[in-house]
Formats: sequence, C-alpha cells, structure tokens
Amino acid sequence: MNSPSSSRPHRTLVRGANVVFPDSTRQADVLFSPAGILDIDASRTTAADSVIEAAGRWLIPGVIDDQVHFREPGLTHKEDLASASHACAAGGVTTFLEMPNTRPPAITIEAVRDKERLASEKSLVNFGFYIGATPNNVGELRASTDLPGIKIFIGSSTGDLLVDEQEALERIFAETSLPICAHCEDESTVRANAARFAGTTDVADHSRIRDVTAAVIATRRSIDLAVRHRHRFHVLHVSTGDEIPLLAPARPWVTAEVCHHHLFFNVDDYARLGTRIQMNPSIKSAADNAALRQALLDGSIQVIATDHAPHTLAEKALPYPQSPSGLPAVENSLPLLLNEVAQGRFTIEQVVQWMCDAPARVWGICGKGRIALGYDADLVLVDPERVRTIRDEEQFTKSRWSPWHGESLTGWPITTWVGGRRVFTRAADDSAVFDESVRGDKPRFDHSRGGYWNTPDGIGPS
Repeated sequence: MNSPSSSRPHRTLVRGANVVFPDSTRQADVLFSPAGILDIDASRTTAADSVIEAAGRWLIPGVIDDQVHFREPGLTHKEDLASASHACAAGGVTTFLEMPNTRPPAITIEAVRDKERLASEKSLVNFGFYIGATPNNVGELRASTDLPGIKIFIGSSTGDLLVDEQEALERIFAETSLPICAHCEDESTVRANAARFAGTTDVADHSRIRDVTAAVIATRRSIDLAVRHRHRFHVLHVSTGDEIPLLAPARPWVTAEVCHHHLFFNVDDYARLGTRIQMNPSIKSAADNAALRQALLDGSIQVIATDHAPHTLAEKALPYPQSPSGLPAVENSLPLLLNEVAQGRFTIEQVVQWMCDAPARVWGICGKGRIALGYDADLVLVDPERVRTIRDEEQFTKSRWSPWHGESLTGWPITTWVGGRRVFTRAADDSAVFDESVRGDKPRFDHSRGGYWNTPDGIGPS
C-alpha cells in the first residue's frame, strides 16, 4: 500500500468483493472516502489508508428504509434516535426516513427542524423526516420544499394527524408539491368492524377489524386522488393481494411498498406470536403473503421497508386490545432478505433494487442507493455465508426484542460505512463494534425529476 497523503480524507479500498451494481454483480476493487465513491476498478497500487480484502463477500449500497417510527421526541422509553441508529448501522441501513407521529407531531416546519437537529447530534446514520398532514396545515406543507415528502394518516391515527375528510384530502393533493405517502386503512370500515367485535380479547380479531376491505377502500381512494391531481403518491405497507391490481394502472403517479411482516407473517402466526405481530395494517393471509412476493417480482411493488415501530415487551404483553400495534425490524431487515437469497427465492440484485435503489428514486435522494462513481460512500459489506440466530437480548433497538426471535438466518452485514466512514463492524467472534464519533447527514432531495418512473438512471451524485 502506498503512503497516503495526510491532507486528504481517509480513503478505503475494498478489494475483490462481488460488487452489486444496478445492472449486474461482478468482482471489483472499490475506492471511496467521505468525498464519495472515487473508483470502481482501482489499481492494485492505488493509495489507500485502509485496505479490506473482501473475496467471497458482497459489497452493496447502504439500505434506505423509507418508513420508520423512532419515537423521538415524546416516547423515548420505547426508542430514540441514538438507539435506533445503532440498530440501523448493525443491520446495514445507512439512511432512514422517519414518520411524523411523534409527540409533539411533526406537522410544522419548525417541528421537523427540531427533529433534524436532534438527529444531527445523535444519529449514526443519515436521516430525513416527513412532515405530517392535518386537515388545516396546507400552508406548512406547501412551504416544506427540502423534505422527502408528506405523510397522511387516512386511518389508524388520532388527533390532528387523522385526515379522512374528502375536502381536506383534495386540498392536500391539489395544493402541495412534495411527494405524498399514506397509511391506507378506511377509518369508517375499521370503526364498524370494531363495533362488531366489541369486547373481544382475541388478537386474531385484529385482522378481522382491520380487514382487507378497509385497506382496499383507502388505497383506491388515495390512488384516485393522486391520478386526478397528477400528484406523486407512495402507498405505504401494502398488506393485501386485493390492492395490487390498483397499482399498475396508476403509473407513473403511484409507487408502492411492502413491509417484512406482511411478507413473512400471516394470520396463522397469531397462535405462536400473539401481539408481537399485531400491526396496522394488520397481518393478512398466506395467500396475501404469496401475492405480495409476486408483486415484488413483477414490479407492481417497488420498495421493501420495515415500518419499524417499537413498543416495550411489557406494553405488547397487555391483553388485546390494550396492546399497541407495532414491532421493531430495522436491524434484521436486510438479513431477512439475504436469507431469502440464500434459499434461492430472491436474487441479491433484486434485494438491492427493492431496498436501496428504488427508495432513493421514489424519494429523490441524491447520490444514494447504488454503487457508482461520485455517489455517496454509504456501503455495506455482506458475508453471504454467515449464519446467526436472532435473539431478543442481542438487539440494539431500545425495546430489545424481535418477532423473529429464535430464527437462524444465512447472510449478514459485517461492515457498514456511512459517508465513507466505518460506523459498524461485526467481528468473526460475533462481537459488534460501533464508531460512536460518526454522525449521519440529512440527504439532499431532488423532486424535480418526477420520481421512480422518470429516473431509470438514478438520481445521481449530490
């Protein structure tokens, strides 16, 4: 290794890895620094401060999780930005986009700026924050031009964040320019179903209360708004096969995502896992699992995200319906999909497309989501053969549990870099090391290129 100049940023060379590019996977030597990805096929004599011999490993872009609830401010006994970002780094998630239903809710630009300041002080990984829609804050939504997007709770919320009146929805879609995403469950259907099941203590009834009809009505309603107003819209956590036929006819205005719990769990799992898998939207049937997987494969759904929404185990152990909906997932989200690759059900290229490149294009995140010259050096080195078992007591999320407790997975991230700086390493003895000095940044969002369908070549370097 040549002697590097002391005046330049720390340069890292990952040599001999199988590098996952947008259109292929091949062996390459990747040179990067905090300035970005500097070379894809670096010379053996290239000057570097750190050289990592990575034969047999995969080098992939950092995962972008576009739907998380990290609970700060207001509910930090469940999670906070520091604990959640440690979980992200351990799981290969280098950028998160966080939802507005904190306490207080992020429904003003000032409230979003407060969260950005907290994250700049505490988060090991990159961060963005949605602004929440209310029936009365269109002015704030119009002025929020440097954020990833607007979040609407069409169902499953309380107070100002619930927006289900048609007039308010029409105004939001007509008078704002940021991309919109929504929680799609029809509130009137959920309330009517809840009345029918009043007095139940069976958590399996959660999926009867928040049923397929509730999801389909709200998704159809939202898609109609997006298409009529020609406004980019992202359907969060699609949970049913019946929603899928609504998606393709709405292109290019509509994209969609699926979450791990809707891919991996179904109503048959309530007997085993109980309230651990109580979610909004609810877990559905095995047939829905299969339909959602097929929708990823055929491109009807573009993104996989977690909807990481932790509660303490004591809270989850409350009898239904006092038990809250939500589960933690960020640190296991990539390994769950790597295990699918190991089992031959998905390819590594597909996983990188769904978890890295697609969310960058949906939300206009500049310089992220792929390995290319000039892109940010948010990178993950994966050992595709490492086998680990998920255990509650080993989780980095503050809630310290996982619905996948006890499951052994093949394929794990072993090194994560954020902005060219190594933030996490998992050693051969399975010990985990974090660089507590690393802090993520707020990405730059460019919404001018029209979203996923109009950016086939990526957003490009920032």
